[in-house]
Amino acid sequence: MDGSDVRQGAALYERILGDVRARIISGEWPPGHRVPSEHEFTIAYDCSRMTVNKALTRLAEAGLIERRRRAGSFVARPHSQSAVLKISDVGAEVAELGLRYHHEVLHQAIRRATRLDRDLLGVAAGTGLLEISCRHFAGDTPFCLERRVISLTAVPEAARQDFRDLGPGAWLVAHVPWTRAEHRIRATSASREVARAMSVPAGAACLVVVRRTWRDAVPVTRVELTYDSSHVIVARFTPAGTI
Repeated sequence: MDGSDVRQGAALYERILGDVRARIISGEWPPGHRVPSEHEFTIAYDCSRMTVNKALTRLAEAGLIERRRRAGSFVARPHSQSAVLKISDVGAEVAELGLRYHHEVLHQAIRRATRLDRDLLGVAAGTGLLEISCRHFAGDTPFCLERRVISLTAVPEAARQDFRDLGPGAWLVAHVPWTRAEHRIRATSASREVARAMSVPAGAACLVVVRRTWRDAVPVTRVELTYDSSHVIVARFTPAGTI
């Protein structure tokens, strides 16, 4: 293989990598979407199977696709695991406790971002936002109060979504790809509003998980999940070579 062949192979590898990644990040290929086979890629890009395999392997290592033996490759479903917390749906948390889950939408409105949103979510003032609050139940007991804003620049379809059947967290995890997330956890005292929603005394200790997610550098959503003091967060992780 001469130098021109090597350069051509490298260029095709980067092109395949970039094209597939762009389709996933844009949402054109949603979670669970079947990625073309290696044979289909070789025809579409007129390249070797080795070049295609290298690109798909890199995408799998980045967590963007899942390669299943004999089944093919599929766009990975969003997930994150760190030493702090994984991104999970509140309904799944309740199900893990063996309790019946349901939720109710308390507030839903479209508005323009303020300077505070600029600081908290990282969007420009005036950006369209969907603001939504939900109360999640475990059985008949309030389990979590969710207060969220979603950038309509990143997720314009959220403006048309009815969240009464499927909560915003579950909907975002299932439909919206993201590449980075941040969690902040703090203790707080229940305000009167939170106390009423959670059926706890005003001033009671609560646990708040604040999460932000991005698609590349574009902010997607910011959510505050407020639990009562009985809530427990468990993280499992393995040594990374340092203590």
